[in-house]
Amino acid sequence: MIQAICGCMVLRDFGDKRPTVGEGVFVDPSAQVIGDVRIKDGASIWPGAVVRGDDDFVEVGRGSAIMDQGFVEGPRGRPAKIGSNCIISHAARLHGCDIGDETVVGIGAIVLDGAIIGPRSIIAAASLVPPGARIPPESFVVGIPGRVTRQTGAADLDKLKKDLKALSEKAKVYRTAGEPRGS
Repeated sequence: MIQAICGCMVLRDFGDKRPTVGEGVFVDPSAQVIGDVRIKDGASIWPGAVVRGDDDFVEVGRGSAIMDQGFVEGPRGRPAKIGSNCIISHAARLHGCDIGDETVVGIGAIVLDGAIIGPRSIIAAASLVPPGARIPPESFVVGIPGRVTRQTGAADLDKLKKDLKALSEKAKVYRTAGEPRGS
């Protein structure tokens, strides 16, 4: 079943698995949210993103954003969990992993099955976190395979908070704009 909410976001059931959406959520009409996807209050799913909970669940934490063309899947036996106040950047890929609160996964980065990313971490653009990796809290990860190169600090967290605030404000505009217009 396909359900439209507020005339703007489209969510898709998969068998008996149904997306759940908190208050103040923005899901772009071009995004695909399928199956057991749990979107917490104030989160946002941007154009072209795919969030698939058709085998196991996906949880998107409070205030988190999955940016354009991002992909998140919970494969069988490996749910994908994104903590609160995270940014999953453009074209990032998450597969059966756990992302701690206040973490940024950079543009085009990949985090694979069973990886656990500690809170307040940054996975740099185009980095690859391999299956089963354990990234400690407050780590800055770079490369293929990803390795910790430094600890994150107050400036990193301040930038994340600023970026999240801007995304939240932009999502409010999109939420209230309603249906996209044709030409």
